[in-house]
Amino acid sequence: PVPKDFTIAFGADYEEQQKAYHELLISISLALVMVYMVMACLYESLLDPFVVMFSVPLAAIGVILMLFLTHTTFNVQSYIGCIMLGGIVVNNAILLVDHTNYLRSRGMSLDEAIKEAGRRRLRPILMTASTTILALVPMAIGLGEGGEAQAPMARTVLGGLLSSTLITLIFVPTLYFFVKTKIGGKGVSQR
Repeated sequence: PVPKDFTIAFGADYEEQQKAYHELLISISLALVMVYMVMACLYESLLDPFVVMFSVPLAAIGVILMLFLTHTTFNVQSYIGCIMLGGIVVNNAILLVDHTNYLRSRGMSLDEAIKEAGRRRLRPILMTASTTILALVPMAIGLGEGGEAQAPMARTVLGGLLSSTLITLIFVPTLYFFVKTKIGGKGVSQR
């Protein structure tokens, strides 16, 4: 029993950990907003970056699955991996959307441009993703001195990159088609 006028509360390390999580959550949010703003300037559009940014939640599937399968806790290193993932994951979607826009500017129809961009960008996307994944495997296993401290970050990036690469190749072209025909409207699909 706790005496009257006494309370029991978590402090010290727990308090600092909660502050760190809060700051990292703000960092993730700011990183995603900055990535969106840069892409909005690049594409001179608000819809194309929206399509690209939709690949980020797909990475969460792999992150959660990888951390669950490896019995890794979601800690500060995992948060840092999520921040890294916010920038890495959008690269594949940028390749697809940018090349589709390029082909459409050359007069290709929406359907043809999406199919051709997927065909032309499949190999570069798989090559960049596979090199990153293979480079992270030793770190994810925890090899080397201090490797176990960096393993959660590598596992987070590895899981997110695996899932987003595979899902993005199907989901981003589908979403691009939907956005351009339904939301982008005004005869976009005739071009």
